[in-house]
Amino acid sequence: MEQADRNHSPLINPYLAVGLGVVAASFSSLFTKMADAPPTVIAFYRLGLATLILLPFALRGLPLRELRGITRRDLKLAFAAGVLLALHFTVWITSLNYTSIASSTVLVTMQPLFVVIGSFLILKERIGTVPLVAAGMALGGSIIIGISDLQIGGQALYGDILAFMGAGFVAGYVLIGRSLRSHLCVLSYTLLVYGTATLVLLGFCLATSAPLYPYPGTDWYCFIALALVPTLLGHSVFNWALRYVKATVVSVSILGEPVGATILAYFIFAETPALLQALGGAVIIGGISLFIVATRQEEFARHLPSAASGKG
Repeated sequence: MEQADRNHSPLINPYLAVGLGVVAASFSSLFTKMADAPPTVIAFYRLGLATLILLPFALRGLPLRELRGITRRDLKLAFAAGVLLALHFTVWITSLNYTSIASSTVLVTMQPLFVVIGSFLILKERIGTVPLVAAGMALGGSIIIGISDLQIGGQALYGDILAFMGAGFVAGYVLIGRSLRSHLCVLSYTLLVYGTATLVLLGFCLATSAPLYPYPGTDWYCFIALALVPTLLGHSVFNWALRYVKATVVSVSILGEPVGATILAYFIFAETPALLQALGGAVIIGGISLFIVATRQEEFARHLPSAASGKG
C-alpha cells in the first residue's frame, strides 16, 4: 500500500477502503465504553500504542528523501492536525460517559457540515448537486437517529454538546489531512499526527492528574483493540484514502459509523435500536451509497473529455 501511495496508483479501490475503514471505526465507541479508565487515558493509550506499532514500519520503510521533503509548514500543519485529533478524542470519549452510544456517535459524525464548507472555501473542492443532496440525505438520517434518542437537559445534554464539539475538531483534522496527503506518504503523515496527538494527550493526563497506571487487564485489552481496529484499520485507512478521494467522500462515508455502532451496541450492550433509529440507519446507508456513486460518476465525466482529446 505504501509503495502504491508514493506512485499515486492505489492497489485497492479507495472507496472500498473507506467503507472498510467505516466498519473498523464502528467499534470505537464500544471498546471505549468497555474501558473504565478516564477519557484522556483511553485516548492516550489508543494513539500511543498505534504510534508504537507504526514506528518500526516507519524506521524500515521511509526513505531519507521522504523525510527531507517534509517542510516546516508540513510540520506545523501536522502538529495542528494532531492537536485537533487529541481534542476530538478527549471530548468525544468524555461524551460517552454522559449520553448514549447512538447519540454520541451520531453527533460526532455530524462533521460533514464543517467539511463540506471547509472543502469549498479552503481546498476549493466543488461538490455537485446530486452528491450534495445525497450528503444531506445521509445527514438527515443521522438527525433521525439523534431525534429518536434525544434527551434534553442534565448530563445527557452535556454529553451531546461534547460530542458535537468533537465533530468540529475531527472536521479540521480531515481537512488538514486532505491538504498534507497530496504530497506526504501515508506513513509519514500518520506517524507525525498520531505522535503529536499522543504527546498532547499525555500533557492532558498530567495536567488533570489522570493516573497512567495501574489498570486491569480488561482495560489493556480495550486499549490494544482501540489502537488496532478503529485507529489503524479505521483512521489510518481514511488517511490513506485522502490522497485519492475528496475530504467530503471520507467525511460523508463516516456517517455510516453510527449505523455500525448501533448494531454492535445491540448485540454487546443490549441497547435496542428504536424504529426511528432503524429508519435513520436505512436513510444514511442510502444517502452514502448515492453520494459515492454520484461522486464517482462526476469524476469519470470530468476525466472523460481530457482522455478523449488525448486520443484524438
